[in-house]
Amino acid sequence: MYRFSIEGDEWILRFSPQVFIEAEEKQVVLMSLLQIGNDLSTYSHGDAFLMFTKKIGAIVFDVERIPSFILTVSNIIPEENWYMQDSTLKLIQ
Repeated sequence: MYRFSIEGDEWILRFSPQVFIEAEEKQVVLMSLLQIGNDLSTYSHGDAFLMFTKKIGAIVFDVERIPSFILTVSNIIPEENWYMQDSTLKLIQ
């Protein structure tokens, strides 16, 4: 668990028990959050958002604002598990 402050709001960053990453990777997550800074204030209680990093992959965050400002890393999806849908495909009926 990490504590950090952005724009006067004290946040807690925690990792779900199902997320297994090293301490160095946790630091990368924290530093990435500090870069988005003020954007955290736009998320409401119960929202979720994704962050993409080259080193780790897609990081899924869940936002809690009541009773405290808490971000939970609920999952990390490595790039090799990403699937892109080609929007040019047409459905045949």
